[in-house]
Amino acid sequence: MAYLQPADYPNFGLPASTSADWITAATALINSYCRRPDLSVTEYTERLRIMRDAQSVRLSYLPIAALGDATTPIISLQGRYARPRRGELADNPLFDAAWAFSLPGQWTAIDAATIDLDPVSGELTLPQNLFGLPFNEVCVTYTAGLTQIGDDIKSACAQIVRNAQSTPALNVRTSKIDTMQMQYFSSSLLDDTVKQWLRPYVATRVG
Repeated sequence: MAYLQPADYPNFGLPASTSADWITAATALINSYCRRPDLSVTEYTERLRIMRDAQSVRLSYLPIAALGDATTPIISLQGRYARPRRGELADNPLFDAAWAFSLPGQWTAIDAATIDLDPVSGELTLPQNLFGLPFNEVCVTYTAGLTQIGDDIKSACAQIVRNAQSTPALNVRTSKIDTMQMQYFSSSLLDDTVKQWLRPYVATRVG
């Protein structure tokens, strides 16, 4: 989805005659810089390792948001019980009971109602689980993104188009702008102001 519509052009300093190719290419460049397919609400699946003695992980794509009429952004959540490290069996007798039920290394579903989720920071805090055995990895499917494209994204899109049109190497006389050509010149098109606008939406992990 293009982040600027023709009706937005005058409000963001673009002439009404601006070709849609410019907006499409600028939108693709924004998505690439933010390391995500789209800034609108989209479904993501991540497998995240949990630090020892920790009960939380941080999701990569922000802001966390439910899709449509959904009541929660968490679609599914699984945790994998940790295998005890050397020396931990003697320190924690609970591992003996866990081994009796073959829990270490197994995946189990986690009820989304039992977790704490900060939609702004993306921090997901897990509940205490059976036998006190911790999780060392989670697999979470969730939705994140913007329910409405804000003025910061629209301003960034318009600024990229202006930067591109003022860059002679892009050959602005052509009727269609190649996205790969824009990507090649991204270091000059994404100026500090644009990066500032986009910073809250850049994924913290590549992928």
